[in-house]
Amino acid sequence: MRSAFFRTLMSLAEEDSRICLVVGDIGFGVVEPFAQRFPTRFVNVGVAEQNMTGVAAGMAMCGKVVFTYSIANFPTLRCLEQIRNDVCYHHADVKVVAVGGGFAYGALGMTHHATEDLAILRSMPGMVVVAPGDPIETELVTGAIVAQAGPCYLRLGRAGEPTVHTSRPEFELGKAIVVREGSDLAMISTGGMLDTAVQVAERIARLGLHARVLSMHTIKPLDRDSVLAAARETGAIFTLEEHSVIGGLGGAVAEVLAESGELRVPFRRIGLPSEFSSRVGSQEYLRACYGLSASAIVDTVRATLISTRTVTA
Repeated sequence: MRSAFFRTLMSLAEEDSRICLVVGDIGFGVVEPFAQRFPTRFVNVGVAEQNMTGVAAGMAMCGKVVFTYSIANFPTLRCLEQIRNDVCYHHADVKVVAVGGGFAYGALGMTHHATEDLAILRSMPGMVVVAPGDPIETELVTGAIVAQAGPCYLRLGRAGEPTVHTSRPEFELGKAIVVREGSDLAMISTGGMLDTAVQVAERIARLGLHARVLSMHTIKPLDRDSVLAAARETGAIFTLEEHSVIGGLGGAVAEVLAESGELRVPFRRIGLPSEFSSRVGSQEYLRACYGLSASAIVDTVRATLISTRTVTA
């Protein structure tokens, strides 16, 4: 995703002289091509993310479209006050980009585990929150957030995420992508869990269960219509996210279902518990520890359907 983002950003910057990049002394291997090609539109503020956000807001107030970029929690939680007061309050055209959502930097410990960011940024007034599911979605999202004025949070994987889509899907911010059709259950995924969701759908198909897979790349504004359609047309809903089950995708979907007033469907949030991880290791290892591997999710889906009598044992 990271490479797809910078490739797309470079292309967009060639056509739009408003696009600028502000970084916190990080990511040289991927940011240097932008700095070399557009030296007057690149600023490295050093290890000072609060300043990075304030500078970006000022540039945006002067007519620029400004991307801030750093890893995990640094461009979000470390400078949350500046995002709230400088960016959101002024509806500044700042796109906050965090690389390494979830456990992507798992070996560096809990300071680098970005597991509350979607919930916190989703609560910011005026903030659009997006987490693309693969490199193709990353390209589409990057273009879309440049075209839409105002604050945006873009959550990326670190590197190596597989391409799920076989072709470029129709794309619109706030509209989920149907990756796979099915009526027995719906799996609504965000961010880098999309490939896992497809794997789960393929495995449970061997059990005679046909899962609808939705890529909910936009957490805010959420695609309410797709959620309610899944509730009407399938037997159960599962949300998949590499994020706390509180306040992220699962919370957003739960809000829609609870407020619909008429729909009753088995629903399960699959994500991370509201706790700091004392474990360190690869992203794959930490996902497995917290039940986010494909095999663990298959077991969770099956157990949930059996407990709700959607399927028999």
